[in-house]
Amino acid sequence: MTFAAEYLAQLEAFAAIGPLPRVRALHLPPEPSAEDNKGEFCALELDDGSLGLSYVLLDDTLAQLREGADSFGLAGADPLEVARGYLYNDGGHGIRKTLGFAAANALTRCLFDRAGYVPPEAGDSIGGIAPQPGDHIGMIGLFKPLLGRILASGARLTVVELKEELAGAADGYVVTLDADSLLDCTKVVATGTLLLNDTLDRMLESCRNARWFAMVGPSAGCLPDALFARGVTLLGGSWITDGPAFVETLKSGEKRSGCARKSAISRDGYPGTDALLQRLW
Repeated sequence: MTFAAEYLAQLEAFAAIGPLPRVRALHLPPEPSAEDNKGEFCALELDDGSLGLSYVLLDDTLAQLREGADSFGLAGADPLEVARGYLYNDGGHGIRKTLGFAAANALTRCLFDRAGYVPPEAGDSIGGIAPQPGDHIGMIGLFKPLLGRILASGARLTVVELKEELAGAADGYVVTLDADSLLDCTKVVATGTLLLNDTLDRMLESCRNARWFAMVGPSAGCLPDALFARGVTLLGGSWITDGPAFVETLKSGEKRSGCARKSAISRDGYPGTDALLQRLW
């Protein structure tokens, strides 16, 4: 069973316990900036204020979302039905999958809130990989804000990318298109984009020898069980502390530090979604 199928099955179990809030709105970012990630994520909001994020810069997803934002019929929709779009795969990425992932993540936040679960605060921005001299660190997706801390540690860094124009030697690290370059990495950090671009299983297989695999990023707000079962050791996302303020900053492109914090759910520390669901009966 795919990660998406397992994720949706857990949300189906959540929906079976009681009524879910409907979809309130879809919030879109401004044009993305090359300097930061302010324009990389949309947010789907439920009637109870739960927000779920999804990456929007694969293919022409953001342009399609902008063009059709008023015609998707999201307001008042069943969020579980929208979330089922995450299962959709026609070889591309598309709006159905992007919106489905956002809806699934919004339902995850709703479940966490109802169960009284608050993820721990992250100790750093690099997924707790604690790079040391002698480590071979793998990075999946060139995430420039994370480079400085890793390179300063004296660890060796290999970055795997899908974009051919980024490949080659850089200042202190190498960017390659070959996922097997990760086979001898001791620790790996990956962006949550893996959950949308259909590379999750392939990349995890190439990282099978790593003792630590952290998946980080604002859209990594999903239920972690199926990822932990596949070898992920930490899921680092954004825990929104002020929903209305977060929406305004997302739409305007302003900094979100005052309305969200970095969270870190570890494989050893998470109680398990089944245990959280038991709290709701």
